[in-house]
Formats: sequence, C-alpha cells, structure tokens
Amino acid sequence: MIAVARFNNVALWTLIKREMIRSLKIINQVFVFGLAIGSSIKSVQGVSYAQFLIPGLIMLQTIDSSYGECSSSVFQGRFMNSIQEMLIAPMGAIEIVFGYVLGSLVRAYFIAALITLLGAVLVHTWPRDWLLYFVVLTLVSILFSSMGLIFGLMAEKFDHLAVLTTFVITPLTFVGGVFTSAEMLPPVLRRLELFNPIFYTIDAFRYSYTGNSYLALPVALGAIAVLAAVALAVALRMMAVGYKLRT
Repeated sequence: MIAVARFNNVALWTLIKREMIRSLKIINQVFVFGLAIGSSIKSVQGVSYAQFLIPGLIMLQTIDSSYGECSSSVFQGRFMNSIQEMLIAPMGAIEIVFGYVLGSLVRAYFIAALITLLGAVLVHTWPRDWLLYFVVLTLVSILFSSMGLIFGLMAEKFDHLAVLTTFVITPLTFVGGVFTSAEMLPPVLRRLELFNPIFYTIDAFRYSYTGNSYLALPVALGAIAVLAAVALAVALRMMAVGYKLRT
C-alpha cells in the first residue's frame, strides 16, 4: 500500500521538476515538426493549408509527448525500482499521479508555445480564442498523461508501451483531422470519425485557431472532459492500490 500522509508540496514540486528535465530531451522533435510546416499549399476551411495544419501539429505533439513521456517514466521507475523511493516517502497517490500529470501539462504548454510561435513567424497566424486554446490543451494533456500512467503500470516490458501508440493512438491521430478536414472524407468515413476520440480533440482545438469546427463545440469539449476524468480516476485508483508496484 502507498503511504497515506498529508499533502506534500515539496514532493509534488520535485516530481514536476524531474519530469520537466526529461522533456528537454524532446525539444528537437518540436523544431522538426515546426520547420516542416512550410508555406501555404491550398485553402482548407477558408484558411491556408499551413494555418489549418498548425493546430493539428500542436495536438499531435501534445498527445505523443503526454502519453509517451509519462508511460515511459513510470515504467522505467518500476523497472529500475526507483519508484520505490516515492512509495516509501510521505507521498500519497494524489501527489504521485498529479506530479506526473502536471509535469506532462507543463511540457505540453511548452511544446505548444514553441509550435505556436513558429506558426506566428512562418504563416502569421495566432489562436483567436486563447481560453479555448488552453482549456483543450489542458484536457488533452490530462487525458493522455493519465493513459500513460495506466499503461506504464500495466506494462510487463517496454515493448508493451508501444502497443497503444502503434495500433491505436498513431492511426487514430493521422485519420483524426491533423492533415485533412473531415469535410474532405466520404460520408461513410465521416460517420466513422464520430467514434474517433482523437478527432474530437483536434476538431475542438482547431476551433481556437480558425473559429470553425466540424462538430458542435460543446459536444467535442464534453467528450474530451469525460474521457479525461475517467482516465484520471482510473490512474488514481491504480496508484492508490499500488497496482504492480510491489513484487
């Protein structure tokens, strides 16, 4: 069982800082994506293709970094037994989970800021709705960092972490509206998009840039919020019971 104690601010902040140090290793990836935006190709939903692409790239990087970094950090902690230090420290499940989640959230903000600035410099576009920009970014980071915690706890070996990325996240992301609009798809595929949770995240986030979306904004935001709440609750429960944290 994980030690239950009063809320430990020092431990929480230490874990967040550790996760941020890890994030510095993936900054080069952000610049690769940003510099690949290029000039406009053709108009999509009333804006240039580059302007249409930027919010999709931000979501792509947010999803990838939130899940990938969080899942690998937890798994490495289990594999190297370094996570035992947190288990015996005066830290509860809330501090541990929120340390990882908030570390991922700060990382997501940092990555999003870099791509947003690159978009402003290269194609002269900024978000129109900053509140929506941060709301969606926050919900998506919480959702996928929580998923990273869940799979990081469940995985038996490092290859297991890539199963969700390879067979679920990556395919759903690339057909979820990063590079093309749902309006360009045949009617059958458009209906199938309604079962793609990543489509909801990209569609809602793109609204903060273009002011247009395929889905009704309250529907997309509601779906993201529910998924994030469920994933976070599961991660908290698994951490509270010490799921696969003790041999």
